[in-house]
Amino acid sequence: MTFETIRLDIDGVDTVIKVIGKGPAVLALHGAATIEGHEWARALADRFRIYLPFHPGFGESGPAPHICGMQDLIVHNLRLIAALGLDRPHLVGHSMGGWMAAEIAAVAGERFARLVLNAPAGLNHPDHRGADPTKIAPQDLPQYLAHRTEVAAQYFPGGSLAPPTEQFIAARERESNALNNIRKAHGVGHPNLRRWLSRIPNETLMLWGDRDRVSLASQAELWAREISKARIHIVPGVGHFAMQEEPSCITTIGDFLAG
Repeated sequence: MTFETIRLDIDGVDTVIKVIGKGPAVLALHGAATIEGHEWARALADRFRIYLPFHPGFGESGPAPHICGMQDLIVHNLRLIAALGLDRPHLVGHSMGGWMAAEIAAVAGERFARLVLNAPAGLNHPDHRGADPTKIAPQDLPQYLAHRTEVAAQYFPGGSLAPPTEQFIAARERESNALNNIRKAHGVGHPNLRRWLSRIPNETLMLWGDRDRVSLASQAELWAREISKARIHIVPGVGHFAMQEEPSCITTIGDFLAG
């Protein structure tokens, strides 16, 4: 099964969405970079139709210099699901995409079915601070992104799934600029995010690798305490790239979405 490509103009932003599969719709939001790609979605493609948009300024989507905070991405994605004609899709977010998905659900949860937050960023509780990827030397990033370093290393220069080095560096620079735009208002996470979580009406799965060094799994209870219909699934022996390290994570997500 191959990925389709949809290209839409969303408020003047050239937005590219990769799509694969058949079945109920899933909107899947990537994290603060597109290093690991979206091959994981193939494992759900026999059960769901998965829409994988590149955020403005990331991957194949065009720039959006007007963005000055996460709220701009919330509006962007709500306009996106309307343009795609999706009726109550499931919503999945990883890392920064998890923070994004949580804010979307807090504002407009009734427009979605089930919610999966995979190692979400955004709460920034002082007792649960993980490593800041922007302050880690590039050559050290793989050991922070995966417990088994070789899993993350395959996406970096010299790895079997990595693009040419010049292309990799150019993509990271471009995505870093886009991330800085998102961080302008409040950094990574609104200071009132925890207050908003109780507005989320959706059945929610909190999925986390217990060896995550970027977004600590100890936060899971904080999220679940505020989201009334949340359940927690901690995966032993994996890090931030849980879906890439442990394929059973994708099965768990699929089973949860299927209800």
